[in-house]
Amino acid sequence: MLNRQEALWTWLRTRRFVITAILALGSTLLTVPAHARASGSPGSTTLDCGQVQSAILGYSVSYCVDLPADYASGTRRYPVLYFFHGMFEDQRSWAERGGKDILDGMLAKGELQPFIMVCPDAAKTFYVNSYDGKVRYEDFFVQEFIPYIDQHYRTLASPADRGLYGISMGGFGSLHVGLRHPNLFGAVSAQSAALLPKLPNPFPDTRRWQFYAQLLQGPFGSPLNESYFEANNPIDLAEHPDSFKSLKLYFDCGDHDRYGFQEGNQLLDQELTSEHFPHEFALRDGDHGWSYEEDYMHFALQFHNQQFQQALASAPATRTAAGGRSK
Repeated sequence: MLNRQEALWTWLRTRRFVITAILALGSTLLTVPAHARASGSPGSTTLDCGQVQSAILGYSVSYCVDLPADYASGTRRYPVLYFFHGMFEDQRSWAERGGKDILDGMLAKGELQPFIMVCPDAAKTFYVNSYDGKVRYEDFFVQEFIPYIDQHYRTLASPADRGLYGISMGGFGSLHVGLRHPNLFGAVSAQSAALLPKLPNPFPDTRRWQFYAQLLQGPFGSPLNESYFEANNPIDLAEHPDSFKSLKLYFDCGDHDRYGFQEGNQLLDQELTSEHFPHEFALRDGDHGWSYEEDYMHFALQFHNQQFQQALASAPATRTAAGGRSK
């Protein structure tokens, strides 16, 4: 009988330990950055996810749109910020990895004015047209996706009210697309952009560089085509600032980025500076990934908010009125 009681108490203590550990872990997982602590309030943004059929790509592309809290109950139009996700992520990463929480927290504190956030899935395309011509993601985004969003949501469909923001691979993409199509955007930003000064030739025979090579072969050719990479590399595009002279530009990177992307970001800063192109760049204390974003995403969002507010102040009030949008 005594052995049974001892066994029972042992079992109960074990269960209590497990439950306590689970609660502690849950408390850790629910911890959010300072800018996000007000999320979940009645003023939170709302996700609207769907798909758009692309004739250029030949398949459907998933997307999520993060709508202002008063979107459904009103008729006003809003500025729109396109968010380009990183490698191994998709259209839901913005919400699932913490971006939405940061946005909601800043809105709740009055640090931002409402705008529409649009997050398209780009797989591993680097947001360029692939060298072999099979995946023309850049053409899809510019020719099909932006018009689709302007048609189906109450956007302010002018360049001054349209921004582009990306992280990591998406940072490469936002800089690439923004510098190549400055007529579509008023402002472009990037954080921890996956920038390489140039492709190593030959590629180092290390696990990391061979991994990079595999990722780059999809958009830039197999074997990698150096001239095509340079033609799409934001660092090379920055050599011609006359082609994007009206674009507002912000980017930052961690000073100990584990992929070494700070070198490419610093080189982009040096190139723009040598061309006397006004821009904002910061090398910040940090690594790479969403831990970096938790600390510094607010800088990019504040940058775009400032650009949107300047555009709003310089245009007629009637531009925010409702008009032919289906949502």
